[in-house]
Amino acid sequence: MANLQPISRYPVPEPSEWPDDISARILEVQQKAGFVPNVFLTLAHRPDEFRAFFAYHDALMLKEGGLTKGEREMIVVTTSAVNDCLYCVVAHGAILRIYEKAPLLADQVAVNHGKADITARQKAMLDFALKVCRESGTVDESDFLTLREHGFSDEDIWDIAAITAFFGLSNRMANVMSMRPNDEFYLMGRVPKPASDAPAK
Repeated sequence: MANLQPISRYPVPEPSEWPDDISARILEVQQKAGFVPNVFLTLAHRPDEFRAFFAYHDALMLKEGGLTKGEREMIVVTTSAVNDCLYCVVAHGAILRIYEKAPLLADQVAVNHGKADITARQKAMLDFALKVCRESGTVDESDFLTLREHGFSDEDIWDIAAITAFFGLSNRMANVMSMRPNDEFYLMGRVPKPASDAPAK
């Protein structure tokens, strides 16, 4: 049964109202994912902010560096849970499960990363992300020293902090808008796809 609840308390523009560049971005995502994540539809309400949001998102989440794409998603899920953001925990939890091929991982880091099936290095990364999330004013050189001992560069540390801060904004706006996660996200990455469903190579 289709869910008829609104995806935002703000107006969601019709496809005919999307500027050309935003339309192209949304259609590209739809072709890749098979559906349109609601964050694209809701942020289309403010085209300039849509563009700025996704430009920064891509700069942080798609870049090469010392953090894997899966580790970047771990940061999002762990800190979004602290910020009570249903949309980001559900949506990025799905992406995390897919990147890491680990059906249990998103639930683990959302609830208690200290008990999750992750490395000591990743636990240190998430400890720091939570410190930035909850009490960034207390970050000091000792935090950098701890992370360096786990092999993180200062640029990696910037990335951890920037992802945490960026999604702090995203979490708060998603909550204010009452952005609803797509139903598709809940099952993604939880069970292996049958071999017959595997994409052709």
